[in-house]
Amino acid sequence: MGKVAAKIKVMPQSPEIDLDDLQDRLEDSLPEGAKINGVERDDVAFGLVALLPTVIVPDDAGGTEAVEEGFIDVEGVESVSVESVGRI
Repeated sequence: MGKVAAKIKVMPQSPEIDLDDLQDRLEDSLPEGAKINGVERDDVAFGLVALLPTVIVPDDAGGTEAVEEGFIDVEGVESVSVESVGRI
């Protein structure tokens, strides 16, 4: 069984959101078997910074749907979108 790596763009609700705290909450929301393997930050506009965590999930876990659902329910998250997916 392989694993899938997905880079997911997480937009916070406002520039005032503490990104370190948001990152911790995203890690806490991961389903069993998934883990974050690094987080990039992307300046979007007007002080808004998106988080781009790379999430590793087992190949049989049904893709990134459970991760996306967990992330969107985190307080302070405006939107979640998958940027790229690949097998590792």
